[in-house]
Amino acid sequence: MSDFERELGVLIRACYPLIYLQTAEESRAEETLKRLAQARGKRLYIWTLTRGYEPPIPAPTEAAASRPLAPELEAITQLLRLQEDALVVLKDFHPYLSDTRVIRLLRDLYPRLQRARRTVIFLAPVLKLPPELEKQITVLEMSLPSRDEIAHKIQEILLVLKASQPEVRTDLTPQELDELVSAAQGLTMDEIENVCARSIVEHKALRVDAILSEKKQIVRKSGVLEYYDARETMQDVGGLDLLKEWLRKRRAALSQEARAFGLPAPKGVLLLGVQGTGKSLSAKAIANLWNLPMLRLDVGRVFGSLVGASEANMRAAIRTAEAVAPCILWIDELEKGFAGVQGSGVSDSGTTARVFATFLTWMQDKRAPVFVVATANDVSQLPPELLRKGRFDEIFFIDLPTAEEREQIFAIHLRKRGRDPQHYDLKRLAAATEGFSGAEIEQVVVAGLFTAFDAGRELTTDDMLEEARHTVPLAVMMREEIEELRTWAQLRTRPASSRIPPKTTRRRGKS
Repeated sequence: MSDFERELGVLIRACYPLIYLQTAEESRAEETLKRLAQARGKRLYIWTLTRGYEPPIPAPTEAAASRPLAPELEAITQLLRLQEDALVVLKDFHPYLSDTRVIRLLRDLYPRLQRARRTVIFLAPVLKLPPELEKQITVLEMSLPSRDEIAHKIQEILLVLKASQPEVRTDLTPQELDELVSAAQGLTMDEIENVCARSIVEHKALRVDAILSEKKQIVRKSGVLEYYDARETMQDVGGLDLLKEWLRKRRAALSQEARAFGLPAPKGVLLLGVQGTGKSLSAKAIANLWNLPMLRLDVGRVFGSLVGASEANMRAAIRTAEAVAPCILWIDELEKGFAGVQGSGVSDSGTTARVFATFLTWMQDKRAPVFVVATANDVSQLPPELLRKGRFDEIFFIDLPTAEEREQIFAIHLRKRGRDPQHYDLKRLAAATEGFSGAEIEQVVVAGLFTAFDAGRELTTDDMLEEARHTVPLAVMMREEIEELRTWAQLRTRPASSRIPPKTTRRRGKS
């Protein structure tokens, strides 16, 4: 029995008169209510606007001559005539709770339900509660299926497939089943059944990638988050060996096996460093490494024009991320998204500060397996509350690549463009690009390709060396700022690479 079913059972046994059950899973809620009614020996009546009560509530003989009422009013008045011990469910009744006549009838009905020890349950996907009934109605939200419920459902599906469709692969290992269950977390039972059917039709097996595709729909409907299809891998990231090792060790930290071992779910990581050094690329590669869906939070889309809309949007983004969990929530250039927090009370009546406070509180207290990956360039604009222990598991500083790392980066970009790195002098290229970031090295390769294409020949090492000579890297233009950032990071962050690059010079080693 789930915690939700246990709590609802307690409320019914305690004979709470009015309960508002918020859920989008109507059929699953109805099955739960049938079990609880049967366990208590209560008769279950279910009302809908299209069908009325099922089974029908007997009407007195004189009712035929009375003036007909609106369906919603008739639904309440029939409850006044109910004599037996019953559990009554009103489906999608929330639009009528703004009607003053319905409110008055329910207030009249409340003491009678208390005396008769009966319970009326409003079943709806959204919460709309009139202030007149706030003290009388108890609100309960039905949680999404738990891991145990999902595992049971998938095993049921596998048993049916084994008997009816022998061509479908059903012999899953415990690890494969655990990965399927993790991928299905955040989906309703109906969504799980639908996506399993789709996976069987397309792949003749239950596959994680098919289930993750269903989660895109949840994100699209939110309107605040974006679903990012992570194609980048850790092989696309040059260097950063310490960061890669840290992530590798936590690859299975969101699994059920890790929970049983006593490991807490990792909260997140902040990637701080020089522009163009691969922070965003590393964030994207984590999703592929951990085989988890990636959601991108654009903080600019959170802020709305209406009063209270920004705070509501942030809460909606958090709810969506938790519904899709386990997942990765990527926030790029965090300092720009929450710029102006300190002066928010003057500039925007405190909206930015309130949105930021909501995010911070969630970061500190979240229990859903949502791993936050944030990137930042300018540490001076980051609010100090964000950097304290407990918000992120670790803060990594990504510096400019060393000579060995620059060789790796050249090799990666050459391979991505169909060239064999062994045909090029990577050591000369690395020596000629001291102080270059990964993004600048990529542009050297791209510019060299343009030169070679224009000349009608294959790319050469000299083409890229020539482009490097004409490039002034960011390390030269912003030498003071980078050195200041390095000094700050030495005592406050963890290096992403075990190799320390040399200090930036005025012009790649020249005075």
